[in-house]
Amino acid sequence: MEKSTVSGKLLEAIRCFLKGEKVLWDQGMDAARWEELFRLARYHQILPMIYEAVYQCPAFAACPPQTAKAYKAQVIRQVMVQSRKTEEFLQLYRRLLDRGLTPLVVKGIVCRNLYREPDYRASGDEDVLIPAEQFRDCGRVFEENGLMPAEPQKDPEGEGEVSYFRPGGALHIELHKELFPSESQAYGKLNDYFKDVFQRKIREEIHGVGIYTMCHTDHLLYLILHAFKHFLHSGFGVRQVCDIVIFADTYGKEIDWEYVLEKCREIRGDVFAASLFDIGRRYFDFDPVRACFPKSWSSLAADGEDLLEDLLEGGVFGDSSLSRKHSSNITLQAVSESRKGKKAGASIAQSLFPDRRYMERKYTYLKQYPFLLPAAWILRLGSYVKEIRKTGGNNARESLEIGSRRVDLMKKYKIIQ
Repeated sequence: MEKSTVSGKLLEAIRCFLKGEKVLWDQGMDAARWEELFRLARYHQILPMIYEAVYQCPAFAACPPQTAKAYKAQVIRQVMVQSRKTEEFLQLYRRLLDRGLTPLVVKGIVCRNLYREPDYRASGDEDVLIPAEQFRDCGRVFEENGLMPAEPQKDPEGEGEVSYFRPGGALHIELHKELFPSESQAYGKLNDYFKDVFQRKIREEIHGVGIYTMCHTDHLLYLILHAFKHFLHSGFGVRQVCDIVIFADTYGKEIDWEYVLEKCREIRGDVFAASLFDIGRRYFDFDPVRACFPKSWSSLAADGEDLLEDLLEGGVFGDSSLSRKHSSNITLQAVSESRKGKKAGASIAQSLFPDRRYMERKYTYLKQYPFLLPAAWILRLGSYVKEIRKTGGNNARESLEIGSRRVDLMKKYKIIQ
């Protein structure tokens, strides 16, 4: 990707931040380009990382003072909030351990701790995986310490994950008894790869607190599969790629690469996974030698350029527009059809009227009353209309175009036939 483009500048700034360096731009960035760079950084939730890398370069003089001041204030606020969330989470985690619980922390703080400036890598929430038999006790500890379930009407025993938040605070936690929604036809079976993670758990120390997490092989596999899951929906952003390549760079010697490749192949995700490391090698100084990256991986015909274009367009969770978010019905249906041996395609109907399993995630009553699916579709369409009036940026034709383009991308990376 050309470094003269704003996207190219973003990637260069990320690379410099990861290396603890500053960019050296002296021209090519007018006021409009600075605004676009910071907008893109916010899109991908990496504004502190980007600002830290660029604010001292000579070209920063072209950034309007009010713009620079506003973004600096945002950076300071985000870093302070992240620091507070980290401390609150670790205090809460100690209380879980004191009650004899064995929660595994995944992604979030574990990945953040690998960065040179951990609090510059924002986390919207923290993910905790708990044995099913400890699920209720863990939720009780959360509530005793001021957290509340985000959807109190749901029965925790019937859910694979429950969200908790602190009223008036910033801490948000996803409590999992499974890492992937088991009802999903596209990726529900991925949970099978993590059945024994508690037997293989390890202990890491973060800010003086010992936390349990998955072993490095399991964790890298999960980071890749989590990105894969989001890719099947509407996409994910460059921050997730950074997490994966930094994790591999740090723990490569302890990772069973052949095991990870085997599991990726089983779900037709091996070329996709190798393409993530191709992006890392080209743009983020991923070192195959330091990571002990084996020939079985490097020999895969992986080209991450088209994938990178999709990531940059989609934002941190592929939610850059309602049209893109709604296109996930098309891509998920294409994956499901491909795995049944059928030809993957795209249609407006798939976007507007997804199947019952998809609808059950929001309209939980469909699990008990599946015959109410048409009524749920009507409610969903009504919600669309309200969303569109508030935000714009959505129409069925655009969803179809995005979905069709992303189905072709999945074919390129051999995820579907």
